[in-house]
Amino acid sequence: MSDLKRLDVQDDPALSPEVDRLLACRTRDIRLKGEVKRLFRARVWSQTAKIVRAWMIWVAMLDVLTLALNMLVLPTAVAQSMLLPGAIIPPAAIAVVLVWRKPRPSWLEGGSLITGMFLILLSVALVGVAAGGEFYERQLNVMLFVAITAIIIFGIPLAWTVAIAALALGLYLVFQVQNPAIEHGSAVAGTLFFASGIFATVAARRIMTILAQKTFLFELRDRRRVAELAKANDRLELLAKTDPLTGIANRRWMTETLEHLWGNDKRCLDGAAMLMCDIDHFKKLNDHLGHAQGDRCLVKVARIIQENIRRDRDHLARYGGEEFLVLLPGVTEEEAISVAGRIRKSIEAAALPNPGSRVSRSVTLSIGVAVQTADEATSPEQLQGKADAALYLAKQTGRNRVLLHQPDAAGRKHIRSTR
Repeated sequence: MSDLKRLDVQDDPALSPEVDRLLACRTRDIRLKGEVKRLFRARVWSQTAKIVRAWMIWVAMLDVLTLALNMLVLPTAVAQSMLLPGAIIPPAAIAVVLVWRKPRPSWLEGGSLITGMFLILLSVALVGVAAGGEFYERQLNVMLFVAITAIIIFGIPLAWTVAIAALALGLYLVFQVQNPAIEHGSAVAGTLFFASGIFATVAARRIMTILAQKTFLFELRDRRRVAELAKANDRLELLAKTDPLTGIANRRWMTETLEHLWGNDKRCLDGAAMLMCDIDHFKKLNDHLGHAQGDRCLVKVARIIQENIRRDRDHLARYGGEEFLVLLPGVTEEEAISVAGRIRKSIEAAALPNPGSRVSRSVTLSIGVAVQTADEATSPEQLQGKADAALYLAKQTGRNRVLLHQPDAAGRKHIRSTR
């Protein structure tokens, strides 16, 4: 069962086609093999083992009770003749129970079950042989009844079922031939009569097993489809939160991240910074070099920013056409300015062409910085608004610079600039 819980049918490339092939067959032609067969065995083993153990315990208890009752109602000599052959059943049943307490190799499980059933059926038959008279025929019929109940309820491989059926019919024929009360012809006729019933039972058991296997195949197929649907949904969710051009997060993802962090991670309230980054004169770059070059510039700028932040903690998103938002959780004012300065210098050092810029012949970046301190309760929208205000002033005062938003003692805005 644990194998099935861990199963992802897409982990084995050959498993899905095999499941589809089997489901395309007629029900009666379904034959499990290889990995599918192993998984089915793991799926049904627990239930089959419980049934086998319960049946063996039931037979052993019934045998003991029957022998005890015989001692009370039958003549002493007859009852005592039944004790020795009847005593075979309890140890045989207990041995099978012990083997089926946990999964074993298939040959051991099958061998123990067939051997245990043979000893149980032999014991039932020998009880009648030892008692003689009317008990001879009666016990042989009881033996067949015991075999049929086992065949019906044991969800075991067909070969094991056929072996149990053959043992039951073989024992019946051997002991009936030796029965002094009937002729050989009658013994053979009786065996053939009971054989038809047992074969019908085996056929019914086979159909039940095949239907169980087909249900299992449907379960595997449904699991595969659910897994495929989940992966498709994950891909769609990822696409919905990813900027298709740069490959980094988009505005939607950043908005959800901010809501999550401010709502669940109180560490963000102990110090967080936002950087609003804007490419200077980006429209002129598109006008002079074309939109294809502009797209390549955006991709390179996104990569450079990503290289200058902490991948395990910081968050980057493309927030607009040429705007990028960076969230730096748990940083001081000096650390935030340092990161922003490193990003600006890296962009400048990359020397990406922008011939239409009034600042430089290369691409430059203006960055507005806003820092939340531990003693102020600021929403992400308010913090972003401060970073926007700092960015606006950075662009108004010459571009290609980092400006920090700071309120003065009177609550008025104060901007600290750094190149």
